[in-house]
Amino acid sequence: MKTEKGYQRGRGRGTQGSGEVRIIAGALRGHRIPVAARPGLRPTPGRSRETLFNWLREDVEGARVLDAFAGSGALGLEALSRGAAEVTFIEKDRRAAQTLRETLHRLGGGRTHLKERDALAVLRDAQLGPFDLVFLDPPFASALAEAALERLCAGSLLAPGAKIYVEVPQNAEPPLPEGLQKLRETRAGDSQAVLLSWAAPDHL
Repeated sequence: MKTEKGYQRGRGRGTQGSGEVRIIAGALRGHRIPVAARPGLRPTPGRSRETLFNWLREDVEGARVLDAFAGSGALGLEALSRGAAEVTFIEKDRRAAQTLRETLHRLGGGRTHLKERDALAVLRDAQLGPFDLVFLDPPFASALAEAALERLCAGSLLAPGAKIYVEVPQNAEPPLPEGLQKLRETRAGDSQAVLLSWAAPDHL
């Protein structure tokens, strides 16, 4: 496991007490993922993760995955468990990143990279990609989803046909940059989730 440090305090979508979630399927099925008690940290519930990975089906095995705004790392770890080739996690909150680092170490740490930095700053690095699968679940009290989508599409971070999962508040779906197409969407509680596909415009 590789780590890269750097810290900026973030703003969240409410505070959740510490707890845990479990990996649903794959080689790491049943393993517990601790959730740090941090502002804005609310991992994607098991039912929503199950829906997402039912959508993805054959897109996970062998994929290069980016879990931006990783938090507990539940989405990226689920992909790793299901056969992703490697997963890069980005989490700027120091305590959340440390908890995730410990989780990765406990689960073996192989095929993973952790960047303890601001996600939008990391997404300026064109050499980071290309990724086949990207998870974007930023704090709800922010406009980070829109900014992250713009960064992803403007650089060379997405492989042809890449899938992007975005989770945002109800009725707050960000505008889609050119080249993105909506494939699926669902709503649960106070959030909505959208699965997008990338086809680079000819002028890029």
